[in-house]
Amino acid sequence: MHSRELVRNIINKKATARCGFWLGNPYPDTWPIYHKYFGTSTEEELRRKLGDDYRWISPSLMDSTYKHPERKKIFDLGQEKRSHGQPGPLAEAETLRDVEAFNWPNLDYLDFTECLQALRNAGPFYRASGFWAPFFHDVMDLFGMESYFVKMHTNPEVVHAVTVRVCEFYLEANRRFFAMAKDFIDGYFFGNDFGTQLDLIISPGHFEEFVLPWFRKFTDQALGQGFQVILHSCGSIYRVIPRLIEAGVNCLHPLQARAKNMDAERLSREFGGKIAFLGGVDTQQLLVHATPDEVKDEVRRLKDLLGPCWIVSPSHEALLPNVPPQNVAAMAEAAVT
Repeated sequence: MHSRELVRNIINKKATARCGFWLGNPYPDTWPIYHKYFGTSTEEELRRKLGDDYRWISPSLMDSTYKHPERKKIFDLGQEKRSHGQPGPLAEAETLRDVEAFNWPNLDYLDFTECLQALRNAGPFYRASGFWAPFFHDVMDLFGMESYFVKMHTNPEVVHAVTVRVCEFYLEANRRFFAMAKDFIDGYFFGNDFGTQLDLIISPGHFEEFVLPWFRKFTDQALGQGFQVILHSCGSIYRVIPRLIEAGVNCLHPLQARAKNMDAERLSREFGGKIAFLGGVDTQQLLVHATPDEVKDEVRRLKDLLGPCWIVSPSHEALLPNVPPQNVAAMAEAAVT
């Protein structure tokens, strides 16, 4: 069974001979360290050496996807972002007219050439794709975190209006992309971090009002194309996992192992068989400080809890340079043995 079929079966909660493995998406400064250790020179060479089953090939990862004549980003803030808390360009927006006056992105600037070519050349591996659609963060940046959360109480109409503009852009961008990519895609992988180390960033009520309806739209869109749905959210999102399952999410990533109530024992006990899992190998302590043998032992423990519907992967995909390559090798070896 090749990697593409293996991961499809895992996410479909079918019995497989082994768990899957995804290295994740290491931070740019990490790649040279790993290439030196493993004797590789390209990302694909390293992934194949480690037995990586999963390829994340998203138009959102490619600078060529949005070709603004002035090289602006999709949701350009018109200012340098220094912190989540700084006021955004819509911090003072109070009316729908204020929202409409913003310089919203133009779908006609989209170009999928590079991403489509990468999908065509992906080989026998699972292809996770589609726009990342981090609408929760985009809206947060447009208002500024404090303004965003305050306006959920004081001016929800404006928050809804901005959210509509952001999400409708991504939905239409996905529609155009999916029409061209078609069978090159296996799963729609998208993400919004709505958890902290301890709980949700916003209340469950606000999550139901401002976030979940759009998750349903993105999930419905992907499922309607025949794609599996993998949702990313860091932090403790335990309280809303049942709602995500109801919304049609097939696989949950990255399982932040040390966040409250996100331990493998609890996830397995309460949600095993209802949703597949991707991630969960702790990047806060284990992969940074443990020995390779300790890493292997932990992966095997997690296999017993989360397998067989589990893809072994770090609890945050952006591996930092402080994660030793020896521990990455140990994680990969334990994933397939």
